Amino acid sequence: MKSNRLERHRLTGLTLLGWILSLAILGPVYILVVNSFKSRKQIFADQLGWPESFDFQYYINAAKQMNYFNSLKNSLLVVGISIVFIIVFASMAAWALERRRTRASKYLFFMFISMILIPFQAVMIPLVQYFTTWRFTLFGLKFQMVDSLYGLIFMNIGFGMSMSIFLYHGFVKTVPLELEESAHIDGCTRWQTFWQIIFPNLTPITVTVAILNLISYWNDYLLPSLILRKPALRTIPLSTFFFFGQFNIQWNLALAGLVMTILPAVLFYLLAQRYIISGVMAGAIKG
Repeated sequence: MKSNRLERHRLTGLTLLGWILSLAILGPVYILVVNSFKSRKQIFADQLGWPESFDFQYYINAAKQMNYFNSLKNSLLVVGISIVFIIVFASMAAWALERRRTRASKYLFFMFISMILIPFQAVMIPLVQYFTTWRFTLFGLKFQMVDSLYGLIFMNIGFGMSMSIFLYHGFVKTVPLELEESAHIDGCTRWQTFWQIIFPNLTPITVTVAILNLISYWNDYLLPSLILRKPALRTIPLSTFFFFGQFNIQWNLALAGLVMTILPAVLFYLLAQRYIISGVMAGAIKG
């Protein structure tokens, strides 16, 4: 009886803790969404109450002022291409490092891991100073790393590789080596073995790597603010920032813009959530 009572108290405490954590997480989301439908007067009068009407006019005005669809296109290009290259390079690198198992591969792997510990703020000034003067011409076309989306993509790939290789490296260990040996006996090349045998078995960690990099780069403000100076190249976080002026903050438009900013990432997460926990558990912990 006593043990049953303690178990009920424990479950009640865990349930109460779960509700408190849920309110702490969903509370700011509720405030964000509800106040995006209010005028500035309504926001200052009552932040928690329902709006007088759910009118999407503030969303329309915010989309016009932040040039939302152009910023959305830029963000989709930068984040999408960056994630594709990170997945391709990191998965191949992690597979090679795990299967080789030489002293050089171990040192190289630990070098990648050590890069995770270096914060971006420690390298951003020399990085921008170097790439500001970095220009070259190829086939008559001029390329520069600053004020270009491909320059931002190049840097995103570099900063995203370390964590991605770490996650892939741990997950590759769970793929049986016998699959590769069978493919080799059947006459597959190493290229065919990876793309036809190994990579399909990395689907959970691939989705995990994609969602982690999506959240990181979709919400990134610091690096794009240093690299992208032309208004036509602004990503969504850069466009949203301009609702926050030095002397005036357009709260209703800013909140509407923030809702439109996070919506694509939330939708992607909802579609891919069943892979995320399994990928992190199998990749990070076993790594």
